[in-house]
Amino acid sequence: MRQATTTLSVETRRQGLLEVTGEVIRWVAAQDIDTGLLTVFCRHTSASLVIQENAAPAVRRDMEAYFARLAPESRDYEHDDEGPDDMPAHLRTALTGVQLSIPVIEGAPALGTWQGIYLFEHRTSPHRRSLALHLIGA
Repeated sequence: MRQATTTLSVETRRQGLLEVTGEVIRWVAAQDIDTGLLTVFCRHTSASLVIQENAAPAVRRDMEAYFARLAPESRDYEHDDEGPDDMPAHLRTALTGVQLSIPVIEGAPALGTWQGIYLFEHRTSPHRRSLALHLIGA
């Protein structure tokens, strides 16, 4: 049994879904682990991770619009230390989560045909986000 870890730095430009599948796949392939389990962990409370369709851009737009309606920006929240998008960002993260577990089969994440790994930026301004990757297997 072997383990490997790294941290990916991701630059966001705006609120929304940013695909990181390629970076994750390249890192896993370089580890020479054929069978195992990959954990991807977002080290933030105002950004999250999701696995979602990566073929139709309308899916991403609809998801972004849905979460904007579900947890809208507002000055009505008690926690607004960093502006009106602060608390909605925390709510959206709580609803989507910060960790993914993905089986690794034949040296690659076992994603479905249309599945991609996305960092979901919930803040309106650009940020540098950190993703911790942990791969265990043989």
